[in-house]
Amino acid sequence: MRWLRCDACQHVFVDGYFAADALALLFSETQPMQVPGYEAGRARLVWSRVVEEVARLHDGLGGRWLDVGFGNGALLATAAEFGYEAVGLDLRTDSVERMRAFGFEAQQCDLRDYCPQTSFSVISLADVLEHMPFPRPALRKAHELLSPGGLLFVSMPNMDAFVWKLLDSRGENPYWWEIEHLHNFGRQRLYGLLRAAGFEPCRYGVSERYVACMEVIARRVG
Repeated sequence: MRWLRCDACQHVFVDGYFAADALALLFSETQPMQVPGYEAGRARLVWSRVVEEVARLHDGLGGRWLDVGFGNGALLATAAEFGYEAVGLDLRTDSVERMRAFGFEAQQCDLRDYCPQTSFSVISLADVLEHMPFPRPALRKAHELLSPGGLLFVSMPNMDAFVWKLLDSRGENPYWWEIEHLHNFGRQRLYGLLRAAGFEPCRYGVSERYVACMEVIARRVG
């Protein structure tokens, strides 16, 4: 993997992205942590704090919640438990079938191709944007699908964090060789991208799930 940095905006990204056949190979297998039901009890506790914070910023529970790239389904299930009408998108066939078997509305679909009949109160992109070749169109699509004043939750590694720099200094930073990651964001770069897509960040947090990761909630504006 060869990482590049844009001189104009300081964004960090790889020098290419996967072709369709390579993507098919990547998504033909699922890591244990991505299988629906993985450590469900612990994940429920972790995600409950996120859902509570979203509800606080949204002035109450309820509404439609779209979880993009739902992975092991823990956020999707927790949002549903809190009373949201939860819908999940994922590219892995097995994950979609498993969540459907548990009674959830799940579709195998790319966010950019998703055309629901009604808008959403909340959209979550948990550890998703760094996997996308072009994050900006995905954020514009999320803006399109959200109701006015709706909330976007995003999480990803934060290369501005001290712990990231500490890992770099030790030669132990796992994100430089994470094969599915195409971007490395810092908080400031992410905020700029969100604002360009019509969102205003309103909450910053530290992820309990992965080292050096951030969690940001932004409100749809404009």
